[in-house]
Amino acid sequence: MKGFVQDIERMAVANSDFRRVLYTSGHCQLVLMSIVPGGEIGMEVHHLDQFFRVEEGSGEAILDGVRTPIGAGYAVLVPSGANHNIVNTGNVPLKLYTLYAPPNHRDGVIHRTREEAEADSEEFDGVTTE
Repeated sequence: MKGFVQDIERMAVANSDFRRVLYTSGHCQLVLMSIVPGGEIGMEVHHLDQFFRVEEGSGEAILDGVRTPIGAGYAVLVPSGANHNIVNTGNVPLKLYTLYAPPNHRDGVIHRTREEAEADSEEFDGVTTE
């Protein structure tokens, strides 16, 4: 079978890596993220669309300067060109998954920490999961 069919909520809650690319197709990419208490993704802008779904923890979504509290069950859609950040304002890791459309990272990449992710210049190289 082609594609990805798994319990994404369970996977997101169990994940302890800052970024873990699970699946990459030609037009979309599925990534798990875990942000430590007081941590953040870091202000960024992409020339692609991005969707976040929070599974556990609490934080703040910042889109073009507008701050919105988020928690389990929240979805955040970041349109191409929007400055954005996700900040963990709670005292437990913020567990979420994100979809990039089109892909943004090299398939299968794992960054255990934000510092590791920032030190890596990797980007999507056109190689998909299948």
